[in-house]
Amino acid sequence: MIAKISIGKSLYGALAYNQKKVDQEKGKVLFTNKIIEKADGNFNIHECIECFNNYIPEGIRTKNNVIHISLNPHPDDKLTDEQLSKIAQEYMNKLGYGEQPFMVFKHEDINRHHVHIVSIRTNETGKKINDKFEHIRSQKITRELEQKYGLHPAAEKKQESERPELHRVNYKTGDIKHQIANTVKALCHEYKFQSFTEYRALLSLYNICVEEIKGESNGKPYNGLIYSATNSKGKKKGNPIKSSSIGQSVGYNAIKKRIVKSTSLIAKENLKGHLRDVISEILNNTRTRKQFEKELKKRGIDVLFRQNKTGRIYGVTFIDHENRTVLNGSRLGKELSANAFEEHFNNSISGDNRTSCPGLSPLGVDLGNGSFNSHPTRGQESFGNDIYSVDMRKRKRKKRKL
Repeated sequence: MIAKISIGKSLYGALAYNQKKVDQEKGKVLFTNKIIEKADGNFNIHECIECFNNYIPEGIRTKNNVIHISLNPHPDDKLTDEQLSKIAQEYMNKLGYGEQPFMVFKHEDINRHHVHIVSIRTNETGKKINDKFEHIRSQKITRELEQKYGLHPAAEKKQESERPELHRVNYKTGDIKHQIANTVKALCHEYKFQSFTEYRALLSLYNICVEEIKGESNGKPYNGLIYSATNSKGKKKGNPIKSSSIGQSVGYNAIKKRIVKSTSLIAKENLKGHLRDVISEILNNTRTRKQFEKELKKRGIDVLFRQNKTGRIYGVTFIDHENRTVLNGSRLGKELSANAFEEHFNNSISGDNRTSCPGLSPLGVDLGNGSFNSHPTRGQESFGNDIYSVDMRKRKRKKRKL
């Protein structure tokens, strides 16, 4: 069993995340501690927050006062609600939160049912619950619970992802805004990308197009993003949706910050080297593009080729779903650049429309109203005026001789 601990500021955010699972009938409340329960068994987020607030004195200094824990049993451990409740209660007791107000939710949106626990990190007097070596103590507790309840050890088999599988937006089913919002928020939070091109390529897998818009408000220039649903061929359907109507987490500034953070994470975890090795191995053992794409998929990797009208490949982007990383081929070396693939496959283009990045013209210029650009001959990508593509190299201006 694996326990994941997250610390944050927003009690509403943690409760809303879990309540949404309940509302979608993909989860339920197993039990609560020191939280008033209605006679009908239903819970209201605002009323729950009031219960939590009764245990939070004014003037506390702990900024991140919310703890959100998920307990993830091995997929082969089929536990009843009663067993999950006992495990959750014992875990909280051992971690030092047994006397705290908390709510325990069961999530059923993936095959491996698991629980989420929301609580606060200060007691009624304002003193913070002991969090020294919290993660180490948590691991020890889960090992003890595994032995007591006869559960599979966490190291015995790699756990399945807790995140439910995302589906492509289907404009025909309606509620496009809701579909786009859920998908974009998840992708932006989970995946790492270093340019707007890579972010755009990622969204295209899920029938979503993103464009940058520029304007002026009260004499001040501004930048924003709009999202649209597309069909399987990349043609936009329905009305575009402003990022502001979805949330700040998927807006222009948030994407800029994500690009910067992603660059650091990719370098720190050496994700380029890992992906390069996998792709090179597959490329050396395949002759056709269809074979190449098929073998990549087996390894959890999608590839998007950008082509001009004559079918020439001028851009390529890889999406590694296992490590949640998006990388243009040019970042992985010349041997995996667009020109290398053009030469390797000799213009042998498959008929799969999903391998073309939707919304791009043969020259890489956005067909919509956005300012997105791609420069295939230089292997560069841009977000607005190229200032947010992290690995862009500044050009030195040559001084003219007089």
